[in-house]
Amino acid sequence: MSEKDVIKETRPRMETVIDDFRRKLGTVRTGRASVSLLDTVMVDYYGTMTPLSQMASVHAPEPAMLTVQPWDQTQIGAVEKAIRTADLGLNPSNDGKLVRIPIPALTEERRKQLAKQVHDIAEDHRTAVRNVRRDANEKLKKMLKDKVISEDAERDALDEIQKLTNTYISKIDELSKTKEQEIMSV
Repeated sequence: MSEKDVIKETRPRMETVIDDFRRKLGTVRTGRASVSLLDTVMVDYYGTMTPLSQMASVHAPEPAMLTVQPWDQTQIGAVEKAIRTADLGLNPSNDGKLVRIPIPALTEERRKQLAKQVHDIAEDHRTAVRNVRRDANEKLKKMLKDKVISEDAERDALDEIQKLTNTYISKIDELSKTKEQEIMSV
């Protein structure tokens, strides 16, 4: 294994962190309805905690409304209860076949809470990128110690990994800034 291999395996790991960050940002509520808002909802389906998306179809028929239609109609009460207890600030109602979820306008206080939540998610993912960097740096230091690579090669590889880290952290900052602006815009 060479220093180039370490760099090659570091990039996809950092890319995975960015993908996870995008997915998590999708679950943070903005002023309009988005089906990804319910991605974190888990329903007690015959004693097993099941993701809502695996037992119902979710639609956004209008900007301020989500609808959930369980494939098993007997579970409509469980779906409604799971959405209510998911701490999303939503109040679902059902008509026997469909769960309707009106998306209320965000208050200034709630917008600030959501912006803080985005900031926390971003910080967790910055830490994850730094952990990937640390793992790569440790591999390089071990390779130097085992005399697999020279000091110059190690220094160049460490610089390259730091550049990758800076790039991915700036991507996280950019995505979180965009999401915070989206939340704060009325």
